[in-house]
Amino acid sequence: MIFGAGGGLGAALTQALCADPQCAAVHAGSRRRDLETPHSKLRPFRFALEDEDSIAGSIRDALQDGPLHLVLVATGLLHAGNVQPEKSWRAISAANLQEAYLVNAVGPALIAKHAFAALAPQTRVVFGVLSARVGSITDNRLGGWHAYRASKAALNMLVRNFAIELAVKQPRAICVALHPGTVDTPLSAPFQANVKPGALFTPQQSAEHLLRVIDGLEVTRSGTLIAWDGSTIPF
Repeated sequence: MIFGAGGGLGAALTQALCADPQCAAVHAGSRRRDLETPHSKLRPFRFALEDEDSIAGSIRDALQDGPLHLVLVATGLLHAGNVQPEKSWRAISAANLQEAYLVNAVGPALIAKHAFAALAPQTRVVFGVLSARVGSITDNRLGGWHAYRASKAALNMLVRNFAIELAVKQPRAICVALHPGTVDTPLSAPFQANVKPGALFTPQQSAEHLLRVIDGLEVTRSGTLIAWDGSTIPF
């Protein structure tokens, strides 16, 4: 099940999973637009991050195909309209902070709240959320981008919390935050000028990287932030 399948990376993940013979059904949800890639395995749905009922209802519907083995949250907000990454604390506003937290932390937390009960029991299952290297407090050397950094750091803490609880309730479940690298999507488009050669991935490349990482995950890595190349990024 994928939340955020209408975005560039979410759409690429959806396409890759539909092509995977191990996947019997792919429930793919979009917040703003209908999905454009028809497939016999595809089960499209609409949801809103601020509407918990829409999240819970979509998960109940997905259970008609059986319990979930993989849940990916591919939503995220860096800039949109008046929301822009702050270069200074002088640019901080309550409205931008609230919007960033809603999309980057609150929404994924609500998805987790309902998705965990739908995970297949007594087997290896994965719940993954797209985070970012800039959400690492330890790795922060530049400052700025206050709302985005802080909301992703909050998401990372939620992942750690969830992993601890899941370890008790469902020992074979894995809960991770995933850093996809810099992906050539509208989210990163205004900030690609300083990306090193070879470090800008197409959505398809990033989806391939992330699914390879997910396939190789061990339960010992639950509760961590993992980059597209499989390395661990400190929180």
